[in-house]
Amino acid sequence: MNIKVLIVEDDPMVAKFNRHYLEQVEGFEFAGWASTGEVAVEMLAAQVIDLVLLDIYMPRTSGLQLLSTLREKGSTVDIIVISAASDKASIRKALQLGAVDYLIKPFEFARFQAALSAYREDYTLMKQQEPLSQQQLDKLLRHPPGTEEDKTAALPKGLSEGTLDSIWNTIQQLERPIFSTEDIAENAPISRISVRKYLAFLKDAGVLDMEISYGAVGRPVYMYTVTPVGHDIITKYISGSSR
Repeated sequence: MNIKVLIVEDDPMVAKFNRHYLEQVEGFEFAGWASTGEVAVEMLAAQVIDLVLLDIYMPRTSGLQLLSTLREKGSTVDIIVISAASDKASIRKALQLGAVDYLIKPFEFARFQAALSAYREDYTLMKQQEPLSQQQLDKLLRHPPGTEEDKTAALPKGLSEGTLDSIWNTIQQLERPIFSTEDIAENAPISRISVRKYLAFLKDAGVLDMEISYGAVGRPVYMYTVTPVGHDIITKYISGSSR
């Protein structure tokens, strides 16, 4: 049985784009599109929906207001936020209201696929009748395993844990959440070429999101932010990390 998904997005082109991505991930079924929060409430009342892909910037009723209303009504529908809202207050509020993931626009298909795949795994696990083991629950809650051997994943060839740890520490110490390759290179004893390689790895791993910004002379600058699940993912690659 496929997971039924409602897309709540006011821009029809973006909704079409999200639907296209959705239909490329196995196990999911597009169940409809709502352009406003009011329409979303009606559709959720009229049919069984398992998952909502929710934008925050919506006319009249914002995505956060819709999510709050649904929870007040006792709705347990799962939510993945897909929004350009990258401020910490919006992210924190969405997670507090039970969003299972948060994707910042623009995003790569790989990040979207990872979010849907992780949700599908959790959904399947929770549908089972048997009680969960501690290991299953830890995986569901995204806690790293309890042993050092399980905690550390292998890095791609050419990357070292020590350099990755140095770059991650530098990211954590930056005063602003959005940063560039130059920001890291200026604060860590690592070449720009190496920094670019490690940031590309962190983006592909789901630790960072990336967007392109254009300066006054039109040159593209790659800007990065840590994803809501980035701190959990990085623990797989840095042994003993508690960040």
